[in-house]
Amino acid sequence: MSELCYLTAAEMARLVRTRQISAVELLEAHLDRIEQVNPRVNAIVTLVAERALDAAKAADAREPEGALHGVPVAHKDLASTAGIRTTYGSPLYAANVPDKDDLIVERLRRAGAVTVGKTNTPEFGTGSHTVNEVFGATRNPYDLSRSAGGSSGGAAAALAAGMVPLADGSDMGGSLRNPASFCNVAGLRPTPGRVPAPSEIAAWYTLSVPGPMARTVEDLTLMLEAVAGFDPRSPYSITEGFRRDPEQGVAGLRVAWSPDLGGLPVDPETAAVTATAPGVFERLGARVEQVDLDLSDADDAFRVYRAWFYALSFGELDGLGPNTAWNVERGRHVTGADLARAERLRSGLYQRMAGFFDTYDVLIAPVSQVPPFPVEQPHVSEINGVRLPDYLSWMRSAYWISVLHAPAASVPAGFTPSGLPVGVQIVGRPFADATVLRVAHAFEQATRHGERRPPL
Repeated sequence: MSELCYLTAAEMARLVRTRQISAVELLEAHLDRIEQVNPRVNAIVTLVAERALDAAKAADAREPEGALHGVPVAHKDLASTAGIRTTYGSPLYAANVPDKDDLIVERLRRAGAVTVGKTNTPEFGTGSHTVNEVFGATRNPYDLSRSAGGSSGGAAAALAAGMVPLADGSDMGGSLRNPASFCNVAGLRPTPGRVPAPSEIAAWYTLSVPGPMARTVEDLTLMLEAVAGFDPRSPYSITEGFRRDPEQGVAGLRVAWSPDLGGLPVDPETAAVTATAPGVFERLGARVEQVDLDLSDADDAFRVYRAWFYALSFGELDGLGPNTAWNVERGRHVTGADLARAERLRSGLYQRMAGFFDTYDVLIAPVSQVPPFPVEQPHVSEINGVRLPDYLSWMRSAYWISVLHAPAASVPAGFTPSGLPVGVQIVGRPFADATVLRVAHAFEQATRHGERRPPL
């Protein structure tokens, strides 16, 4: 059963489609795995086993329709799921049961996926460490004393532990990429609008995007094909459908390598692992050049936009946790001049990076500046001797990229001497999601780090 749970989603879909296994058999294997390991990891916080069995039986009773027919999937507890508890990681919504699905959930269901439950997240996705007052902390399957990252930490841990082959995540400042890096799985922050996220209060907000998470890049691509596509409720929704890059490999591609994104502090163990990535690309035939970037304008822009969004989204709520309340309070002090400055900084950075991507096909860099830290630790306060001013600062390597409006993947890059996973970040020009996935797949196939399973 464990071996079945570690097949790729593509292989699971093929086996169900050709009737070599049933959707019920596949689901039961995963439910057994969840029962075995989830009490130690705390990744899936709402399990809907009976509902999932009904869906699997229905899948077996009809002809295969979508690309994910009969494949188990879990949804982040920020994504609304009709008839399934959705808490957003907040005690304020501990008993909340939505009456409709978010678009990404709806599209996965249409593709034939079977929902098994919801994955843990910090309150309203606030922070890159998955812990909340409703369900507690999610632990890293590779070392249960360590953080699984966040805010899609439950999704990443569930994938790594073999509880599901696919999971959706979301990413504002690294919330999809960081836990993928921490848990040795793959995740894609798509170009904003690739996977639409309709909103009734912040329809034009482009920093936060939903995206796919999986154990392999091929499965990321399969899932992206299922959830991408135009939706008129999102004003910046990309009109053309997603298409895979027909090219294979990276021979001849121009790869920019930045070990610290322009002077950010990086833990020595993380730096040592990510420093192996340029050599991999060179052996694959890419032209690699170390670059000296200046993305510092992204810091102010990100913080202003984020604070404004938090005040808009959660400013009317009482009883918020400290991290969410901290962001809301800063949002209440954002002025028109602040927003004008942020827009000017972001626009200038976008144009400079447009020129950068005229020279390079992709940028590679660390996903996170540190390896997984102790699960009891609220956040990282110091990196390589550099004190950090607040709980956000340790994720600048991820949230600076968010400001670029660019697709970015996290792919397993290796392990620290103590066996903690480290990911490499692959960033492409805006709208070049297919190129990013192509490069990520080539790196994954050359290194095979993602095949190392956690010692559960």
